[in-house]
Amino acid sequence: MVRKEIKTCSLEYMQVLTQDGQVDHDLYPKELNEDKVKEMYHLMVLLRTMDEKLFNLQRTGKIGTYAQAKGQEASQIGSGMALKEEDWIIPSFREMGVFIARGADRKKLVQSWNGDTRAYADMTKAHALPTAIPIASQCLHATGIAWASKLKKEKSASIVYFGDGATSEGDFHEALNFAAQFQLPVVFFCQNNGWAISTPTSGEMNSETVAQKAFAYDMNAIKVDGNDVLAVYKATSEALTRAREGQGPTLIEAETFRMGDHTTSDDSSKYRSDELKAQWAKKDPIERLQNYFKAIGTWSEDYKTWVEETVAKEVEEAVEGGLSVEAPTYKQMFEDVFEGEMPWMLKEQQAELEAELQEIEQRSQATGGGNK
Repeated sequence: MVRKEIKTCSLEYMQVLTQDGQVDHDLYPKELNEDKVKEMYHLMVLLRTMDEKLFNLQRTGKIGTYAQAKGQEASQIGSGMALKEEDWIIPSFREMGVFIARGADRKKLVQSWNGDTRAYADMTKAHALPTAIPIASQCLHATGIAWASKLKKEKSASIVYFGDGATSEGDFHEALNFAAQFQLPVVFFCQNNGWAISTPTSGEMNSETVAQKAFAYDMNAIKVDGNDVLAVYKATSEALTRAREGQGPTLIEAETFRMGDHTTSDDSSKYRSDELKAQWAKKDPIERLQNYFKAIGTWSEDYKTWVEETVAKEVEEAVEGGLSVEAPTYKQMFEDVFEGEMPWMLKEQQAELEAELQEIEQRSQATGGGNK
């Protein structure tokens, strides 16, 4: 029997900014000036403020189920700001910050969380797919879009977002295998927030990291401090650049923490301790950036107040505009499915519903409007 070493793999971990605000100057993204980093801070505060507002709106019955992003601001803003206009975003259901970083209409974001799918029309034109609720299915969509970009010889990349739970699904592995085999311009971005609803990462897989799963497909991989917005930006920028230059896909694992519940339908206190949340609260990504500004001498309470007041106005405008849109009619669920002429089965379904609605209206009129 012959034994020989065929291949060895190593995984890098990237952190540019420590929690106390100290920066690794060798890793610091040189293209980021102070104004750009302050924009990152502004958008992170905006995301958290909007996140808390939408959570409160759900609790008062003004929107439906909502998935908070609290604690994951650096992963979303950092990666979102690394994108170019021609790149594609394929989200799951917790990526509002990526859309904010991309410059999406914030009113439309609120409108979408209010269950109005018309809000996605402009986003799709801007190279972004709608929210994906099924776990990991969007990984295949991203691979397909990247394949189309390569066949069309476009200088664009796709980035797909998912949680650690998605890496246990077959769709995830099929997408990575195909992307690696054809060296497609796609970045797989895992926001590993520690929990797949109530299942901890340690109870879900035997792998020490998510990122190492890329080695099975001979794919670039990196694990990054997901609460370090500078590290996330750098790792994503480098991965996107490789993708656009034809150097294939990358799997990024951003290690972060979901400070809230899985969604507003969940109660994380049943499976997570207060001690664990307190440990991660000390790694708050917004406070980390504040500490950086303090360390370089550009922080002031006046600046903090200005950002918070500005953000509060931006959020109120977004909410007021997003909730004041006239509600869609029932015809939308038939007319918005296919481009062009509606197929026969949808025509039949719409006619059937219209007949039922007419019957209900006639019955209501016959009873004086008291039995709708």
